[in-house]
Amino acid sequence: MKILGISAFYHDSAAALVDNGKIIAAAQEERFTRVKHDPSFPLNAILYCLEYGNIDFTDVDAVVFYDKPLLKFERLLETYYAFSPKGLISFLSAIPVWLREKLFLKKLIKDELSKIQTFDKRKLKLIFPEHHLSHAASAFYPSGYDESAIITIDGVGEWATASICNGKDNSITILKELHFPHSIGLLYSSFTYFLGFRVNSGEYKLMGLAPYGIPNSERVKSYIDKIKNEIVTIHDDGSIWLNKKYFKYATGLKMIYTKEWQQLFSLQKRNPESDFTQEHCDLALAIQIVTEEIVLNIAKEAKRLTKSDNICLAGGVALNCVANGKLLKEKIFKNVFIQPAAGDAGGSLGAALAAYHISFNMPRTSGHDASSMQGAYLGPHYDERVIEKEIRKFSGVYEYFDDFENLADKVSGLIDEGNVIGWFQDRMEFGPRALGNRSILGDARNKEMQKKLNLKIKYRESFRPFAPSVLEEDISEYFDLNTHSPYMLLVSEVNDIHKLNIPDNYYELSLKDRLYINRSILPAITHIDFSARIQSVSKKWNPKYWTLINKFKEKAGIGVVVNTSFNVRGEPIVCTPTDAYKCFMRTEMDYLVIGNFFFDKKNQPQWIKNDNWKEEFVLD
Repeated sequence: MKILGISAFYHDSAAALVDNGKIIAAAQEERFTRVKHDPSFPLNAILYCLEYGNIDFTDVDAVVFYDKPLLKFERLLETYYAFSPKGLISFLSAIPVWLREKLFLKKLIKDELSKIQTFDKRKLKLIFPEHHLSHAASAFYPSGYDESAIITIDGVGEWATASICNGKDNSITILKELHFPHSIGLLYSSFTYFLGFRVNSGEYKLMGLAPYGIPNSERVKSYIDKIKNEIVTIHDDGSIWLNKKYFKYATGLKMIYTKEWQQLFSLQKRNPESDFTQEHCDLALAIQIVTEEIVLNIAKEAKRLTKSDNICLAGGVALNCVANGKLLKEKIFKNVFIQPAAGDAGGSLGAALAAYHISFNMPRTSGHDASSMQGAYLGPHYDERVIEKEIRKFSGVYEYFDDFENLADKVSGLIDEGNVIGWFQDRMEFGPRALGNRSILGDARNKEMQKKLNLKIKYRESFRPFAPSVLEEDISEYFDLNTHSPYMLLVSEVNDIHKLNIPDNYYELSLKDRLYINRSILPAITHIDFSARIQSVSKKWNPKYWTLINKFKEKAGIGVVVNTSFNVRGEPIVCTPTDAYKCFMRTEMDYLVIGNFFFDKKNQPQWIKNDNWKEEFVLD
């Protein structure tokens, strides 16, 4: 039974193909269109899934969309009615789009699919699971757990903004839901907006900014008190109540009533690209701490309701890897699984799995385990013939290695010498993290590497941290973490033995001065609070990447490298060899590896002088 899952029309559109419960392929539309967070119908991603699965629409048993549009439309109408006349401008903006497109989604889906190939539209079976059920399914079914508590948290689906579920065998039971307009995801996004970042893409920047706040300072405590006393009421079960006085998203075209926020915090809304003050950082830390408290309350309630030893997480808030790390440390559950594509992109996969197991009541296979995600390497790969053809368009100069071991040995030596490597191998990752197949790599020991990567490669804000990739078997040697973290979704501290002393006046220093103080023997991946967002690399799921890091360990004595996504700021992660070569030439990367093809920047022909890529990719 072959099922195609689709998510679209909000942000991070994607498609996924499932065959008899096995995940075959999955990819985001942005990787093909080169439009970050592309919300459009995922024609390219669908075409990829069909081609990879070697099928056409006559082979597809069902197409599944990741939420229920009519239920969402009901929420839209009821919300505008409840808040009228406040929401008139937003209503007049949104309703024509719904009437023209989203309300008649069945017809729209069939019309879009017919652009790929002709088929009998009457025979195509369409299924619409609820949004949070799609999220829950995306985490539970690939987790490998026979039964589990499931938590989903995001901005909003139809009505639900968070849910607690119980998964058993092939079924998922929703036990509790939080409903719009009360939303943990929208609460966090409101602070994202107030601090000058873009909603639905800048939340991870807010998470990265939070450690620059001064822990336990009077200002942070004051901000937390104001948030909890004025903006959000937090209940013991993790449910929340938002004070509508401060929020505009239910009726307006912006997130918040800015004037009220500025008066509450005695702080001006930050303009994008402007400098940060310590007040901005302290406010970021305050909302991060509040969010962690809410997530832990939900987890405790999920434990109470299910009595399970296992927890599965999905929804956009599940990408908050700092909160995930705190959840792990609390040991509320023995086992934690987080869907690597936890946001809306992963809804396409969850929708397909929900249809297979719930709509069609198909059992899970015996011996199922978390390996069904295949390390999240579910996207396109390119053979040597295609690589050579694409590079030829640019007259790229390369050295070809017959033996991958020799290539890994050379590249590991170049990393050891302080060079930055573009690393492109095999199938592209599904989800927002680069996990060693579409990555930019550097030496984690190099104290200049973080600055070089931010300013000369990624062209992004200097405060942004970088993640380490560590050999799976060495993870506890360097980090305070005793479990695998294959999807870069857990934050933990560098072990005390590897920390360096910091000045007594550390928190009196400016933000930039604190940033460039060496805090550990791995300065390029140690954040300002000694934390790191860790990826453990398995020899089973990524033997090439594991081999490269192991070769580096033989030279450097440390099995850790810097891993950041292969893109520049505002650009989706590269998908094709062409994308990779362009990004390589547009930046100050030193070397590029695509498969067994090795490129030295010094040997490449001069790049296009009028390349306006900084205008092509809108800053995120």
